[in-house]
Amino acid sequence: MPRLNVDATRVDPRLINDDLAPVPLERRTWRTYDLFALWMSDVHSVGGYVFAAGLFATGLTGWQVLVAMLAGILLVYVLINLMGRPSQRLGVPYPVVARIAFGVFGANVAALARAVVAIAWYGVQTHFAALTLKLVLLRFFPGLQAWAVDAAGFAGLSWLGWACYVTMWTLQLLVFYRGMEAIRRFTDLAGPAVYLVMFLMALWILYRLGFESIGLSLTDQRLTGVAAWGQMANVAALIVSYFAALLLNFGDFSRYCPGERDMVRGNLLGLPLNWMLFAVVTVVVTSGTVGLFGQAIYDPVEVVARLDSVTAAILGSLTFIVATIGINLVANFVSPAFDLANLAPSKLSFRSGGLIAAGITLFTVPWHFVSSPQAMAVFVGTIGGFLGPLYGIIVTDYYIVKRGRVDLEDLYSTATDGRFWYVGGWNPRAMAALVPAVGLSAVLSFTPSLAWLGAANWFLSSALAAMLYLALQRRGP
Repeated sequence: MPRLNVDATRVDPRLINDDLAPVPLERRTWRTYDLFALWMSDVHSVGGYVFAAGLFATGLTGWQVLVAMLAGILLVYVLINLMGRPSQRLGVPYPVVARIAFGVFGANVAALARAVVAIAWYGVQTHFAALTLKLVLLRFFPGLQAWAVDAAGFAGLSWLGWACYVTMWTLQLLVFYRGMEAIRRFTDLAGPAVYLVMFLMALWILYRLGFESIGLSLTDQRLTGVAAWGQMANVAALIVSYFAALLLNFGDFSRYCPGERDMVRGNLLGLPLNWMLFAVVTVVVTSGTVGLFGQAIYDPVEVVARLDSVTAAILGSLTFIVATIGINLVANFVSPAFDLANLAPSKLSFRSGGLIAAGITLFTVPWHFVSSPQAMAVFVGTIGGFLGPLYGIIVTDYYIVKRGRVDLEDLYSTATDGRFWYVGGWNPRAMAALVPAVGLSAVLSFTPSLAWLGAANWFLSSALAAMLYLALQRRGP
């Protein structure tokens, strides 16, 4: 275990504050269950439900989908541990780990790319939670329908929609502002709460229809031979892509683990075991909606809204609101808070970085973003294209180039002889490897004839970045 104390005489105040400094062992409180609950909060969301259910409508049998899912989530488990280990050992967040490969100032490129993705999705997830809250209010108070007309509102959203959006925005901010310990306690409760609702929904459907009416496939289409194998590979790749954002900044959480065993066990429970169980419950519920409502319903909020019991519908909807807050805190709030703080550590903290990120989301009008699939595709294909290459460079540099040996003080030093100063605080080789890999990702995203490679985008762009970076390293000084 490297030393966790930083020599104050060797650090530059422009690179460090209390939130970016190594976390002392006595303050590392995230253990196995906390990471398990974190992944439950990340997976057990409306988006996660829709994504998982959709994979069972790809033309594969239920068992083929489950095998492909298992392959994909096991790969995520390996990749997430690789990225989490440096932060766990050093006690530092993702933007500080990025300094190892990109330089003490160049790391801001990696941090900003992740922050932009997180802020955009933070707005989208807040909008989803607001829609659920609006459904609850309209069910209890139908007279509010007059305030729910988007055309009569502001900036394309009804006044009731704005009230719900600001309410959800405020609730998330209140949890975040209390710090990482409050986030840990919230996710410890949020993940299991959604499981309870999901299990109750599945049991209710099984009670109403019986086991014989439930299938593990949501389509009549059947792929065979090479086509089936290709679709299975596609499903596995999509699983990895779904976790691409947290694959990059998982260190923001692993830095709070007292030991690597806690991280590995928490990830084992929270990824392979949790994902597979969630996927099975999801397909049971979605398959049951065909018999109950005459059509497959992929949105769990809509399923809950159709329940006969008003109480059950309200409780279920509120639980999914809690779940959305959970995934937003985990995937889209913590990351930009650290990333923006890294831009000017002497002036910005974790809390002020989070406040800036939250403030930006008030002006992103995510309802327009969600309503335009083309806009979403452009965003994911450009900004999202950074995620794979960044992962490839950071992991390759830490394990192959640096071989896990890091001078902790140099991560906060602007001394010209510091190991991470490179050229003016930037590593030209990392940037030279990043640019063409991001270009490849953009080509794959926007070239219709290459759409069949879309699911492999993360793998191809991260592999190219890693190979280019290694090739540049071997060329010598």
